[in-house]
Amino acid sequence: MANLKDLKTRIDSVKSTRKITKAMQMVAAAKLRRAQESAEAARPYAQQMDAVLGNLAKGAANSPTAPRLLAGSGKDDVHLLIVATSERGLCGGFNSSIVKLARVQIAELQAAGKTVKIITVGKKGREQMKREFGDLMIKHVDMSEVKNVAYANAHDIAADVLTRFDAAEFDVATVFFNRFKTIVEQTPTAQQLIPAVFEDAGDDASSPNYEYEPDEDSILADLLPRSVATQVFTALLENGASEQGARMSAMDNATRNAGDMIDNLTIQFNRTRQAAITNELIEIISGAEAL
Repeated sequence: MANLKDLKTRIDSVKSTRKITKAMQMVAAAKLRRAQESAEAARPYAQQMDAVLGNLAKGAANSPTAPRLLAGSGKDDVHLLIVATSERGLCGGFNSSIVKLARVQIAELQAAGKTVKIITVGKKGREQMKREFGDLMIKHVDMSEVKNVAYANAHDIAADVLTRFDAAEFDVATVFFNRFKTIVEQTPTAQQLIPAVFEDAGDDASSPNYEYEPDEDSILADLLPRSVATQVFTALLENGASEQGARMSAMDNATRNAGDMIDNLTIQFNRTRQAAITNELIEIISGAEAL
């Protein structure tokens, strides 16, 4: 049985830990509000761009002059996976869920005989991926100095991806991230960037029929690179909100667990102290009776 000094030390240690987790929970809550507002503000723009490009793609999909970002390279041999995670830990299963989805995709692609290349964004994903897929990683994007994600950060990543596509280094590009839903729910998502894919709006008669000037191919050639950057930017914003939500939830659970541990240790401390007092009384009484 632990002595009173050891129990007192453990209780003080857990109390100190609870103060830290409580502080981290409050900081994550403050950051979550800003990150959530940024992610939600970016969604309408990304959705509207997707709708416009989807409408344009209908008319240009079968065109021999369709941009390569839409038509693809004509092959499906080399896949580039962009795995976006956080720079810091202590956010529950946020990073692991993204890496797990990427692992499943990699296993499926390799089983099909495809070549896989990986770009990691965020230190935590890189740490997990390099253990098993270090030979597949071709680049890491360090975001440790970025406090607030800006479009310029996404533009730099997208520019590198587009350069590699123009150099025929891959055929298909997919970004992996967590889509924010609620504080306790983030959905691991794999979104294909290249070739561009759009949700099928169907043949709804109520949907507007636009005429474009200049032709669809010219507009697509200009908008598709912007769309890649926009999708990367949206993924980073969704990741930012999801990270803070996951950290807030994880720190709340840690704070509650620390409280439960303190209660249990306090009970054990009181019982141990009472047992020690009882033993001392027994010894005193026994000694008195022996005289």
